Amino acid sequence: MRKIGYIRISSISQDASSQFQQLNELDIDLIYLEKTSVAAKDREQLQKMLADLRDGDIIYVTELINMVDSTEDLFEIINKFKEKKAILKSLNDTWLDLSEDNPYSEYLVTVMTGVNQLERDLLRTRQREGIELAKKEGKFKGRSKKYDKNHEGMNQAIKLYKEGNMTVNQICDITHVSRASLYRKLSEENN
Repeated sequence: MRKIGYIRISSISQDASSQFQQLNELDIDLIYLEKTSVAAKDREQLQKMLADLRDGDIIYVTELINMVDSTEDLFEIINKFKEKKAILKSLNDTWLDLSEDNPYSEYLVTVMTGVNQLERDLLRTRQREGIELAKKEGKFKGRSKKYDKNHEGMNQAIKLYKEGNMTVNQICDITHVSRASLYRKLSEENN
């Protein structure tokens, strides 16, 4: 079991000494120092640390904000820790202690997962309501049809299909119309 620290500062001019001091008091074996924004997608040191995790490792951060930029990001990282059977502890966010010593941590992560799902569901609901309102006001047209009545490839495909001299695969190769689209258009014409 190793004690690992993760420190992130957003710029070279930012001082990491406070984070170093807090982690060094825990007799840390290895510290990863990240010098980038938490929202950056290429957090190289974080990815390296996650790849190097071993069963039983304990990773310490001074604050979660130094490791994650959203609840979704937190859940992804927690899942990676669980996969590797490693433990994540935050010194200032004491509720986050994924060890067996803290019976509330798993409960709180579950509650946060539910809140995160609720947030996504509410966003989808607001989006649907906005689309419905825009439709009523005539502002939302939806996605434009790729194969309208003037589409040359589709018109040629239908003509060739009705002539009956070619297979559907041959027609689609010649006209660059997908099989599904051709069948859908033929079905529309028959109704």
